[in-house]
Amino acid sequence: MVYDALSVYSSRFHYDMWLFWLAIAGGLVLLVWSADRFVVGASAIAHNLGVSAINIGMVIMGFGTSAPEIFVAGAASMGGNTGVAVGNAIGSNIANIALVLGLSAMVSPIIVESQTLKREFPVLLLVTFAVLALMIDMELGQMDGILLLAGTLLMVSWMLWLAKKERGFGDPLEREFESEMPRDMSTGIAIFWTVLGLVILVGSAQLLVWGGVNIAKAFGVSDLVIGLTIIAIGTSLPEVAVSLTGSIKGEDDIALGNIIGSNMFNLLAVLGVGSTIHAAPLTEEVLFRDYATMLVLTVLLFVMAYGFRGKGRINRFEAFLLLCAYFAYMGWLYVSEVNPI
Repeated sequence: MVYDALSVYSSRFHYDMWLFWLAIAGGLVLLVWSADRFVVGASAIAHNLGVSAINIGMVIMGFGTSAPEIFVAGAASMGGNTGVAVGNAIGSNIANIALVLGLSAMVSPIIVESQTLKREFPVLLLVTFAVLALMIDMELGQMDGILLLAGTLLMVSWMLWLAKKERGFGDPLEREFESEMPRDMSTGIAIFWTVLGLVILVGSAQLLVWGGVNIAKAFGVSDLVIGLTIIAIGTSLPEVAVSLTGSIKGEDDIALGNIIGSNMFNLLAVLGVGSTIHAAPLTEEVLFRDYATMLVLTVLLFVMAYGFRGKGRINRFEAFLLLCAYFAYMGWLYVSEVNPI
């Protein structure tokens, strides 16, 4: 009788685990697909309304590649799983720099010519240190969230002003965005894809968070670690697609600009949405392990790619170092969970 009960429990456990993993896989696929449809639709609407390519690229595409993280943060925070929201934002930034740019520069070294990107680099550093200042008290409260959302609006306004200033001056980034614009889509079809993408983004984010949180409970790991790993890698897939494609096509400024814009949106919009919905208590691991890793990688990216005396460049050796740094961080997370101090 006891054996039968254990057998039933074991079968139920395996069934639930398959369900959770399917929820994660299905949620990720739908999340990435719907984010792409949302960006394509919104870009086509803006293009049909006469918005410049550089404005569309810097704002809509920047927001679009961070849309999965934003919706996951909202869904997680509404369920009280603030560790997923915080881990997703920080983990995505780490993956964007070390994994996505590492892979992209291994395919083809990234050469930075755009003056627009050179102006964004210091802003990314400023945002990174400003968010750290908000985290020092070991909590991202709702007032912090409101400040971060206000910072998002300020950043978008600055990006629009910068795009307008650089328009028509032959910035390589503008030419690369121009070549990527959807030109043959009617406004009606564009609205359809935008709305459908938005609806599926909401549903798939909730599905992904549900699967991730339950996997964390089943394996006895924190939802923070699930956010930093499985969910962060999954929600960074749009950045992988954009940056790898840009690198293969020789559109290096898009490959890098995608990461800079996404990381700023992750710090301001993703953390802002999450902490506005539900205050997020922080642990020492978040600050001294995860955020510190992200900060060091951001500074390294600045040093590698800024180009203090001309064009910036990330070569294959530096790409290899970035990939090594990512896998070393994954190992650090594993050791921290298995043998916590």
